[in-house]
Amino acid sequence: MHNHRMRTTVTLDDDAYELAMLCAKGKGITLGAALSEFARKAQEARLAEPSPSPRLKRLPNGLLVARARGRVITTEMVKAALEEYDD
Repeated sequence: MHNHRMRTTVTLDDDAYELAMLCAKGKGITLGAALSEFARKAQEARLAEPSPSPRLKRLPNGLLVARARGRVITTEMVKAALEEYDD
């Protein structure tokens, strides 16, 4: 994650551009600041969504992962199983 400002070029659909510009002008901020605000609000909304399954959990970055169940399988256990399989 970057902690400094980045400059980039984006292509927006006309309706998205109009909405962002209206927001920016209404708040007296730049177009980039309005787009950043939209992105942050979208992320907050995504993180607030409930998990689609009790078997999944949402990480702080929004990624869904399987909840831990049972015992942990270590690298050594996998290597041993592969050696057994190769025999």
